[in-house]
Amino acid sequence: MLRPVDRQDNRFLRDMLRHAYHWRLGDPDLPVYRYVKNWGRRGDAGVIAFAGPNAYGAAWYRLFPASAPGFGFVDEETPEVTIAVVPSQRGHGTGGELLEALLELARAEGFSRISLSAEPGQTGFYEKHGFREHRREDGTVTMVADL
Repeated sequence: MLRPVDRQDNRFLRDMLRHAYHWRLGDPDLPVYRYVKNWGRRGDAGVIAFAGPNAYGAAWYRLFPASAPGFGFVDEETPEVTIAVVPSQRGHGTGGELLEALLELARAEGFSRISLSAEPGQTGFYEKHGFREHRREDGTVTMVADL
């Protein structure tokens, strides 16, 4: 089941950052905490996958200023997606369900597009959900989806 992210979910989102950005965490200079810090700002929204009392996946988006861009920054009006599912729950369609719900939420909020940063080998999953390559740099692919 899915439910909206609220302020009480900040700790869970922080935990999910380790799953979402595990491939970047080897560089201590990359501040991934910015993806959840002060959750509840304008442009913050997301969904959580859960069964009973246990949450096991999340997808959320956040707007970033040009002065402090995210990894998949496009512009100040395009929210950037973060998505993660705990390893034991992967391969069952949760990621796609979370991403589709998040895209619908972004449409309802009036955004015209959404972005993300992915490893080159992960782009196929996002392409299935309407994302296309925007640019490649520093070994990553920034992708956008028009809503």
